[in-house]
Amino acid sequence: MAGETTTSSLSVDQTAFDRLAYFALRSELLFDQAADVQPTQQSMPGSAVTFTIFADIAAATSTLNEVTDVTPTALSDSQVTVTLAEYGNAVVTTAKLRGTSFLDVDAAAANIIGYNAGDSIDQVVRDVLAGGTNVVYATGGATDPSSRTTVQPEDTITASDVRKVVAQLRAANVATFNGSYIGYIHPDVSFDFREATDAAGFRSSVQYTNAMPFYQGEIGTFESVRFIETPRAKVFTNASNGSGSAGNVDVYCTHVMGRQALAKAHSITDGNGAMPKIVRGNVTDLLMRLQPIGWYWLGGYGRFREASLRRIESASSIGANAS
Repeated sequence: MAGETTTSSLSVDQTAFDRLAYFALRSELLFDQAADVQPTQQSMPGSAVTFTIFADIAAATSTLNEVTDVTPTALSDSQVTVTLAEYGNAVVTTAKLRGTSFLDVDAAAANIIGYNAGDSIDQVVRDVLAGGTNVVYATGGATDPSSRTTVQPEDTITASDVRKVVAQLRAANVATFNGSYIGYIHPDVSFDFREATDAAGFRSSVQYTNAMPFYQGEIGTFESVRFIETPRAKVFTNASNGSGSAGNVDVYCTHVMGRQALAKAHSITDGNGAMPKIVRGNVTDLLMRLQPIGWYWLGGYGRFREASLRRIESASSIGANAS
């Protein structure tokens, strides 16, 4: 039939847009919660914060002489210094963008900046932990590796590896977090661990029967280690060829720690605090079109007690380069 008005006759048929903004897939911010050492009696603002640790004196197991005085033992101490550093990032939006966008660009920018602050600082903490000196290598393969560059694709994490570092922590008198240690594990490593038949003692967090609060990202407990799964766990990409050099095997870090493994310090002046602050930058152009928003943090992290931190380095059967 002639004369019908169709979609090709008018320009009113247009593509519609959802005005709800979506963002990239994001991992949770997890590592900061392990920093249980923070200054409580800081003397003054400074570029670094120094913590003092007194050593115990040797046990006195010999009997005393009735008429001879004891020989005094000198006290000793050591110090850990956390140096403050500046971290930050920013974006700038234009007046034309804000005036023509069908989305609320300012709200989107604030969301992205807020996440970037947490994402960035979480990686800073992760790298501090990855520098620990107490490391064991996974024993899932036929030959146990002796270094990062000798980790082979078959060297996946085992229950024995976790039991070993737990034994080391207990032997070093490392205090627990309410009865358990904390472990950070990459999803690729978690897959291998939970697939292993000798990890049958792994108890999912949904099976907990007591009222202890969950850590963010917690997936369950094995041998007194409450595991937190995160894709931010350190991966040394192409770190090994299995025989002493770099190659195409990714080496993953699993961190198991007790109390006082990690210290955190931050500026206490000028509005700074324990977490990054959102900053609305000054508009300096003549027409006030360019509006900056960013985040800023003046702080730092440091390993407080090396004895409280253990790192298991392993491959993964589902790693991108584990072949």
